[in-house]
Amino acid sequence: MSNRHLARTIALQTLFAWDFNGRKDGDIENLIADNFANFAPNFDDGGFVRALVIGVKNNLDVINKHIIKYATEWPLDQITAVDRNILRLGIYELLHTAIPPRVAINEAIEVAKSFGGDASGKFVNGVLGALYNDEPEIQKRDNKEEAEALAQAKVTEGAAVASADEDIIKDKTGDGVQ
Repeated sequence: MSNRHLARTIALQTLFAWDFNGRKDGDIENLIADNFANFAPNFDDGGFVRALVIGVKNNLDVINKHIIKYATEWPLDQITAVDRNILRLGIYELLHTAIPPRVAINEAIEVAKSFGGDASGKFVNGVLGALYNDEPEIQKRDNKEEAEALAQAKVTEGAAVASADEDIIKDKTGDGVQ
């Protein structure tokens, strides 16, 4: 399990407990600490879990509005607590972080498959996919990531070609050949 995947799992467990117990703000820090102690006592996530959990908590109303908008067949209180909090994490990552959107969606789907019901992965994919398709800013960020990766690949490829060309020139001129 990757570090970020483990961190998202701990964040989900924290949000689930917080939601299940009536969303008492004073409990958040204790829940985070308890989940680290119980599930990953030696894991240093660099504050990623806390950032996710606090980010969801601080943006809960906006996030819930997105769930209501894109999960049209399901009232918010009828979505299972696990699926609801996976959606909250995914929507938070899509709207409020620099994480590539496709990574955020794929991670949410994987967490849903692990912790949700049989149809959770498809449900989460449908809701987050609809949000992705409706939000040009999210798509631009995704395309920016792709463009940066492609540009980096071209730079790497160009350096490799230049190095190969230099080797060919050295071979033809005898420079550097023993």
